[in-house]
Amino acid sequence: MKAYRDEERTRLATELLASPLADDSPKYLKIYDQGWLKILKHGDVGRWTNAFYALPDVMPSSIDMTADCVSIGKAEDVSDSAESIETALKGMHPWRKGPFNVFGVHIDTEWRSDWKWQRVQSHIAPLQGRTVLDVGCGSGYHMWRMLGMGADVVIGIDPTPLFSMHFATIKHYSPDSKAFLLPVGIDDVPQETRVFDSVFSMGILYHRKSPLDHLSQLKGLLRQGGELVLETLVVEGDENTCLMPKGRYAKMRNVWFIPSVKMLELWLSRCGFKNIRCVDKAVTSLDEQRSTDWMTFESLPDFLDADDRAKTIEGYPAPMRAVILAEAV
Repeated sequence: MKAYRDEERTRLATELLASPLADDSPKYLKIYDQGWLKILKHGDVGRWTNAFYALPDVMPSSIDMTADCVSIGKAEDVSDSAESIETALKGMHPWRKGPFNVFGVHIDTEWRSDWKWQRVQSHIAPLQGRTVLDVGCGSGYHMWRMLGMGADVVIGIDPTPLFSMHFATIKHYSPDSKAFLLPVGIDDVPQETRVFDSVFSMGILYHRKSPLDHLSQLKGLLRQGGELVLETLVVEGDENTCLMPKGRYAKMRNVWFIPSVKMLELWLSRCGFKNIRCVDKAVTSLDEQRSTDWMTFESLPDFLDADDRAKTIEGYPAPMRAVILAEAV
């Protein structure tokens, strides 16, 4: 993967210098290098690399980032290779965020991330010409959709090594696309730069021990008037309601605070945001998150009470997620 990493670093360096991030480009390149050093030391990197280079080295006839399934090429671009392509892609199991289609092979990911995007896209500010940050971007599915909406450049951050491999699989076939995944967390990113037009934090807040510090970090990355798109777990209740699990929540160890929408709006106000509004709230269905051939481990059906799907296996309210928009002051 060193060749891909080096080529992508060159593209990233060029794009940074042409963007509002130019002043901090050395810092971004440094954390990019640090993140990739960790990936190259990962115990599964050999398996992932073999899978990556087993994919066909061809020019896709089409790339579609606007449809619910992000698609690279068509089956007819590669002759009788569907089985070998599927084998290669499954060498990067598990695939959690998607869906994708690579030369006719449909990657049915654990999460129907397109459903989340449908709940978000009609409410957010137009992304045309915007510099965007996607915090906790996972495999990059939403980054591609952001480009599909006309974003000028999208920077994603996520420290999970496998997600960088999933992103690289798509980026390999669209190398000139202005989307870049930095394999680091938000604490590694230059703080208080106030440069991004839009910042997305989707599925991250409840994993942070200090949610208000996270919201303040996000504000420090947004230009004045920039838009925060926050998607997170919530519970029913008033501005005084917040769930802190005693241990695990839906079998997840690292869930700290799940506020009501009203409390979350108060947090945002106290952290210096305005024009705060909840644009969507929905209980996660068993069709939106589930095990598939591309993610064969436990999923949402295993995390809920078998006799009462309105509760987690620990007895807490089942996952409900809200989308909150806010403007940085």
